[in-house]
Amino acid sequence: MTFLLEDAGFVVNAVRIAREAGAIALKDFRDGGTTTAAVEFKDGGSPVTDADKRVDDFLRAQLSAAAPEAGWLSEETADSRERLTRELVFIVDPIDGTRAFMAGDPRWGVCIALVKGGKPVLGIVHMPALALTYAARIGNGATLNGKPIAVRPSAPPDGALVAGPPKLLRALSDGGLAFRAEPRIPSLAYRLVRVADGGLDAGIASTNACDWDIAAADIVLQEAGAQLLGLDRCPVIYNRTEIRHGALFAAAPWFHDSLANGLRDIGT
Repeated sequence: MTFLLEDAGFVVNAVRIAREAGAIALKDFRDGGTTTAAVEFKDGGSPVTDADKRVDDFLRAQLSAAAPEAGWLSEETADSRERLTRELVFIVDPIDGTRAFMAGDPRWGVCIALVKGGKPVLGIVHMPALALTYAARIGNGATLNGKPIAVRPSAPPDGALVAGPPKLLRALSDGGLAFRAEPRIPSLAYRLVRVADGGLDAGIASTNACDWDIAAADIVLQEAGAQLLGLDRCPVIYNRTEIRHGALFAAAPWFHDSLANGLRDIGT
């Protein structure tokens, strides 16, 4: 049976696949210790583990069987421009936060997005070691472990809580923006969806985030009442020839303009 956006079981099936993929990775995860998975390094120095590859293989088999009409883009699969000919494309990150996974930090996740015409219509960010599953389908809201979530509706008494690259946060503070800085969150997808559940008021991504880092979190943010935007304040378009992006930010509506202006002023 193929996935259909109109099917009420669409998200349920995607969540099941994400959780099963997470269980594969958990076999090699050691909370507070070094992974048992073999580690290699790609050109450029970023690591990849055997667990990344096993999860990637599982996701491709499961998702492609469910929706054979969809193209494929994954961090751990050689890119094919054939995806550019497809209206529907799965964009996945088998383990978002591989370095955290390797070091025993539980803040890593499995990310699945379905993009239609360059825009995400389904997103799952599953954090296996934290037992957290964020999910969203266009027009149907966002959930965390099956319960509806939304961005924080107003400023907290002690000020906005923001996560992002430390140097950038220091520059924002030096530029006069008032906020509290959240300690580093290694998974970019988790950093962003914490804005969606109200745990953060803003999340920032530095230049060079790829489609697979952000697409799943993007639709969760949208359905929770926030947006993921570039510094031009335009939404991200996915499944293009160039899959890397400039600096991005997501913020609760009441904090959006202040953060956007602060980023503009420091020239990020």
